[in-house]
Amino acid sequence: MKTRKFLAVAILALGFGFTSFAQKTVMVGGAAMYPNKNIIENAVNSKDHTTLVAAVKAAGLVETLEGKGPFTVFAPTNAAFDKLPKGTVETLLKPENKKMLQTILTYHVVAGKMNASDIAKAIKAGKGKATFKTVSGGTLTAWMKGKDLYITDESGNNAKVTIADVNQSNGVIHVVDTVLLPKK
Repeated sequence: MKTRKFLAVAILALGFGFTSFAQKTVMVGGAAMYPNKNIIENAVNSKDHTTLVAAVKAAGLVETLEGKGPFTVFAPTNAAFDKLPKGTVETLLKPENKKMLQTILTYHVVAGKMNASDIAKAIKAGKGKATFKTVSGGTLTAWMKGKDLYITDESGNNAKVTIADVNQSNGVIHVVDTVLLPKK
């Protein structure tokens, strides 16, 4: 009876991906990202995402990204923020630019949980491209180059997904090498 009950729970977990033992822990920025923790609980530990975490705090989006979700987040690294023109990050972090910062950050978020395989299926169904509506109301376009997944923003910037499928309790993170920008 105990074995049957355990197997039923294990099959349910694998089938629906709700429990942490059905999902693997991924290393990002030198830290383990645990699938049973939320987006913020994991992101604060990544040495590669300190700029993103500071921006999320300055934008007042911590509570949102700790929420139930689910969310798909395309998370730019510190190196991605460093590609922006000098002074851009400092300007965005100023209190008077909070609304603009919120728009840029929520442009990196799509409602729902989409793993790389879900995005790849959408790209295949879209004959090479898939578009997704962001939480800020903009559009991101996903496409593949070989086995690599790319996201193009409305400004024509291409971001490569460098680490896919970092599962969270409230969604999934895909690490990207470029900050995505909505149309101006």
